[in-house]
Amino acid sequence: MVEQQIKAWLHLYRAPGLGYSGVRRLLDYFGDAGSVIRQKHFPEELGISKSQQSYFSQCHDNDLTEVLQWLEKEHNHVLPIDDDLYPPQLKATADPPVLIFVKGRIDALLMPQLAVVGSRRASRGGLDNARAFCYELAKKNWLITSGLAAGVDAAAHQAALDAGGETVAVMGTGINRIYPKQNQTLAKDIMHQGAVVTEFDFNAPPKASHFPQRNRIIAGLSLGTLVVESGQKSGTLITARLSYDINRPVMAIPGSIHNPMAKGCHWLIKQGAALVESVEDIVQELEPGMSMLSEQIRQRISTATTEELENSREQLDIELSDSQQQLLSHIGYDPVTFDDLVTATELTTSDVSSDLLILELNGLIEKQAGAKYLKR
Repeated sequence: MVEQQIKAWLHLYRAPGLGYSGVRRLLDYFGDAGSVIRQKHFPEELGISKSQQSYFSQCHDNDLTEVLQWLEKEHNHVLPIDDDLYPPQLKATADPPVLIFVKGRIDALLMPQLAVVGSRRASRGGLDNARAFCYELAKKNWLITSGLAAGVDAAAHQAALDAGGETVAVMGTGINRIYPKQNQTLAKDIMHQGAVVTEFDFNAPPKASHFPQRNRIIAGLSLGTLVVESGQKSGTLITARLSYDINRPVMAIPGSIHNPMAKGCHWLIKQGAALVESVEDIVQELEPGMSMLSEQIRQRISTATTEELENSREQLDIELSDSQQQLLSHIGYDPVTFDDLVTATELTTSDVSSDLLILELNGLIEKQAGAKYLKR
């Protein structure tokens, strides 16, 4: 996205009290962010307040200097909601962020993600479960998304990194304010094997009201949410509820009836969350969302500019796993069906589905109608 468009979006993003619905109304009326910020007067039916009109009349590019300098550095990105590389699974939610700041690998946001959340004061058993599940899931090419908090969040991120996988940390602060401070090294590691993401302005401090907002992004980026351990009144349950609200599966790991940090998980299971005891249980719950995500990503990438697509493909080059290499060896220039690939490789349907998406994102294969695949 060209610099002038980024400037316009940053001004639009900073307009006080506008939010997604307000931005959507303005874009529907004027067409693009640049046209919006050039307006001197707004029709009354758009509901633009005097403070918002005053902001648009006074905003200046000099106000953006710090952010623009940050964007000049490698691996720093701003993704407005109309960008072709904005995560489609997040855009599909009812209240997506108008704009997100990303530090790290921008392509990580397009990968199949599982939200893993839990208590900041998790028990040793809870932390062990977070590490074990996330390590194995990362080995299966699932990207682990969490909130960079102490406890379960940090354990989940670290396990994904230890497995050589990818992870996304969604923050409740500005991109320039890592919180909590003890996770600064972890955040830097995540930037190399995934991405750190926030919707909050550049130097925004941690505020209690930010974290429920952050949680909707964690849920929105992911195909489902796994609650590892939670008290009955934990903020962790907010992420689970938000995942329910957007019709994505919620899973919970049961614990001892004597463990107060298991009560939130047990309550969720009573409300209909899937009880999971293994990684296979999780993958089975998420499988229906895989084809949806694949189609959304295909649509987004197909509308990207040539330059964006080339940059994206360069970034998507990763070392293929043994199962992905095996799968690729069975795909030629003549279409082959999904079922034939499962039979030929003797892999599980969930593993084949996941690996096909990875190969497709790398530009190595192409999906055709009827769930058929061929080499590009």
